[in-house]
Amino acid sequence: MRQAQVLSEKDKQRILAYVSKNSFAARNRAMLMLSWLAGMRVGEIAALTFSDVVNVTGEIRAQIQLSAEQTKGNEARTVYVGSQLQQELRNYINTYNSVPDAASPFIPSKTNKHFSANGLCLRFIRLYKAAGVDKATSHSGRRTFITNLANKGVNVRVLAALAGHKHIATTQRYIDLNEEVLKAAIELALGCGTDS
Repeated sequence: MRQAQVLSEKDKQRILAYVSKNSFAARNRAMLMLSWLAGMRVGEIAALTFSDVVNVTGEIRAQIQLSAEQTKGNEARTVYVGSQLQQELRNYINTYNSVPDAASPFIPSKTNKHFSANGLCLRFIRLYKAAGVDKATSHSGRRTFITNLANKGVNVRVLAALAGHKHIATTQRYIDLNEEVLKAAIELALGCGTDS
């Protein structure tokens, strides 16, 4: 089975440039960021409600608590929201004309309903393709998130927890091994073993 493309920084900038010039720019940027910066599955993003992300005082939550019904494996999980993603989501809700109901979709369709997982999957693919990143899929953001953290040395057990995987073998399949990463690993190993 072919893996989803891992997005480069150049790919991401191209996609964001495209999104910024088209309809639903703020919403589309927010859904991309949930994928790229939190590794959320498309179905999880589609299922988010306003109150899942924003607390009663209007602040972006540091953790999104997903119920079993909102996840792929029918097990509740916690999504950690880093400071960069919090700022992105804050920028997004600042574009709202009024505060939505708690149960309103956080990423609404043009009719203000929840996207289906398949509908949002197609939206991701169309955005990527229109931006000229033809081989990307709705899973590319999640795979990019996991690969980027792995490249920074984050332990695979931590990655599995962040991804909501039960088994680290699943997480390991997400990590893109490329020449650049392998060279960096050798340099790190050689640097650690030298006497000064």
